[in-house]
Amino acid sequence: MNSEQLEIYEYARKRIKQKKGLYFHFVLLLLGSIFLFIANKWMNIGEPRNWYIWAITIWIFFFILHFIKVFITDSFMNKRWEQEQINRLMTMQEKKIEQLKNEIENKK
Repeated sequence: MNSEQLEIYEYARKRIKQKKGLYFHFVLLLLGSIFLFIANKWMNIGEPRNWYIWAITIWIFFFILHFIKVFITDSFMNKRWEQEQINRLMTMQEKKIEQLKNEIENKK
């Protein structure tokens, strides 16, 4: 395997791990929601009444953030994007250094 194939493999492995974590989070959300509902309705655990709705809503909010990270943010802010940003910033810095050198030479 050459370095490019290894990089592609590592990226695919990382993405699969992220998606697996998201799917696990979803299953946990479903099972946890059922448990919270049962705990509140049938076991009369906790006050105020219907507190489980708030707990599930907050949990869904965190799941949505996790979903956005996996399928939106990380899908376009990958290794290639990072390399493009690094190259762009390096080019800008090189131009500034050249401008400063030219300014110093012109002052002499």
